[in-house]
Amino acid sequence: QVELVESGGGLVQTGESLRVSCTTSQHTFSRSAMGWFRQAPGKEREFVAAVSWDGKKIFYPDSMKNRFTISRDNAKNMAHLQMHNLKPEDTAVYFCAADPGPRVGDVLRTAQAIGSMRWTFWGQGTQVTVSS
Repeated sequence: QVELVESGGGLVQTGESLRVSCTTSQHTFSRSAMGWFRQAPGKEREFVAAVSWDGKKIFYPDSMKNRFTISRDNAKNMAHLQMHNLKPEDTAVYFCAADPGPRVGDVLRTAQAIGSMRWTFWGQGTQVTVSS
């Protein structure tokens, strides 16, 4: 089975920054698009960001573009989500996802489609809590 492991979550105050990270095997990472989703209690899962397998294409919903940045570090087999100016409404469990192949950015080329598709692999999530 494929494991994705998130890290970097924690408790921060409104206005602060935080970076969550995701790592997986070289085999999986090298051929997979990487994505971030979040889910708050009582709310549906929400797409945050994605990057294609080769790093050439990045996707965000309009609501995320101003404060969140996704990146990938191929040498470390890690994907990151840098979050700035955090707000209480950002409180959620943040999940990492991976999808092998070209679907993200090739077959699917919009944030809406990429956020709605069935991603192949998922991590267990890391909690981000933003206090008022």
